[in-house]
Amino acid sequence: MASLKLYTIIYAVLFVVATAQAAIEAIGLLEAAYWVAFAVILILSFAKAVLVAGYYQHLRFEPRSVTYLVLGSLVVVLALTAGAAYSIL
Repeated sequence: MASLKLYTIIYAVLFVVATAQAAIEAIGLLEAAYWVAFAVILILSFAKAVLVAGYYQHLRFEPRSVTYLVLGSLVVVLALTAGAAYSIL
């Protein structure tokens, strides 16, 4: 099990990343360079999701088969979301 110090560091990193995402929106980067801001926010969101899943949901300490199951589920959700978005347009 990870230590309290590790969880505190991860929390601080998540806080900084969330603040950076809010700052990108607050400074108006979305209006100036939409696709650049969108890509940066997407990358930061992915990094946050990996940290939360890996440490707070303890996937880092689980057998690899559980991690693969979660990743497979993510692929299915993304495929269903893309299919739903395509059918709306």
